[in-house]
Amino acid sequence: MRVMQKYGYVGEFEFVDDGRGGKFKIQLLGRVNDCGSVRPRFSSTIGEFEKWGIRYLPSRDVGILILTTPKGVLAHKEAREAGAGGQLLGYVF
Repeated sequence: MRVMQKYGYVGEFEFVDDGRGGKFKIQLLGRVNDCGSVRPRFSSTIGEFEKWGIRYLPSRDVGILILTTPKGVLAHKEAREAGAGGQLLGYVF
């Protein structure tokens, strides 16, 4: 969630405990055109980010791929800078 907040797709969010399982209350900023999860969760190296971007994003430099890496949950741009690969969780643009 913080990755999407950093890139301006969502605003503030909070967890609301309803006694059953809880809910997240999320402020959308109107910039999300499409988002989704990637199933199965493909492992990706730094060199493969371009391939997955072509598959899931509409064009170059539009949107982000969200990955889980040894350094935490990162956007593909941050993972490239950190030199970390990981598993693809989802995308947003």
